[in-house]
Amino acid sequence: MKRIYLDHAATTPVDPRVEEAMRPFWADVFGNASGLYEEGRRAKEALGQARVTIAKLIGAKPDEIIFTSGGTESDNLAVFGSARAAMGTPPSSSKPGFETSKKPGFFPLGGVEEAARFHIITTKFEHHAVLHPCEELEKRGFNVTYLEVGGDGIVDPENIKRSLRPETVLVSVMYANNEIGTIQPIAEIGKLIKKYRISNFSLPTSHFPYFHTDACQAAGYLDLNVNKLGVDLMTVNGSKIYGPKGVGFLYVRRGTKISPQILGGGQEMGLRAGTETVTLAVGFAKAFEIAQSERESESNRLTPLRDYFIEQLMKKIPKIVLNGHPIKRLPNNINISIPGTGGEEMVIRLDARGIACSTGSACSSEFSEPSHVILALGQSREIANSSLRITMGRNTTKEALDYVLDNLSDIIKQHD
Repeated sequence: MKRIYLDHAATTPVDPRVEEAMRPFWADVFGNASGLYEEGRRAKEALGQARVTIAKLIGAKPDEIIFTSGGTESDNLAVFGSARAAMGTPPSSSKPGFETSKKPGFFPLGGVEEAARFHIITTKFEHHAVLHPCEELEKRGFNVTYLEVGGDGIVDPENIKRSLRPETVLVSVMYANNEIGTIQPIAEIGKLIKKYRISNFSLPTSHFPYFHTDACQAAGYLDLNVNKLGVDLMTVNGSKIYGPKGVGFLYVRRGTKISPQILGGGQEMGLRAGTETVTLAVGFAKAFEIAQSERESESNRLTPLRDYFIEQLMKKIPKIVLNGHPIKRLPNNINISIPGTGGEEMVIRLDARGIACSTGSACSSEFSEPSHVILALGQSREIANSSLRITMGRNTTKEALDYVLDNLSDIIKQHD
């Protein structure tokens, strides 16, 4: 049997339709989108159309779409940008009182006493692209609340409500978890934040606390209408939806004030300097268009496969633990722990049999620490260390899953 790829949460192959849409922009339409001449105008038109396409799909305006290099940059821009805007730090080192950071890659924030006036809310099982910026802000004086999640991997909106303070500048909760696939009640959280703003500031939107969600994993399966979700900031990237790597966007609702983290020519509405990669933006827009148009049919196809695999797995290997909510999870996500085994060992042994899967986040694969997501569920380090993430895609079939079931069962028997 040919290789079976089951790590679509890490990355996806580029859809042939996306590849076709990108082809002219590698060499024919190569101009700089800031150029006033014809080549530049053609590139700018294509970039603008990509922005329009994405905006329509999420119920936004084109100037609310900021292209970035991917999910990590978008998350960093949302977190650091909100924090810096709250503190009113000038975006130029030429301004008085602006202290240059000694640590490359992080913006200066001023004094710890000033930072201590501000507060951020997030959860313990966010992607590290959100957690690490929050931890960095904490070192610089910010107050950060890391909310617990339930054993099923669902955030309780009431805990967010209880944690809100007048000094809260940002709430960041991911739409669907990248490891266990649990889907969070983002719309419900959005409503309570809006209600909080109205009761405290008489303003429904465009006022702190801003609400950010990382929707990278959700983009291929869930509705991303920003008005229904009630978000001010939303992260999406291309590599999870059969688009090109190295491109993403941050949705920034009009009136939401964030400060840029990359300074230069002032591209992307002044929030992300640098020559725009038109080719990637065009491919991303096409991939996003396909993903959103096919999300319901693909979800309906994958959900029974997911449930079938979990059911059969439990029959063959009773000791397996399912991580996350059994139903409120992405249709393509299966995350299990096999007590008495090592997750990395299982990945290697499955790979030898032509099966590609992972232990968790691909962004953390170089580190052998147990999954912080599984630990956040209240599970032991043993369960966290033995986790296995299987994420299906457009080409996944029942026959492929049966092959995985047989081989996984055989490996466990040999291990025992």
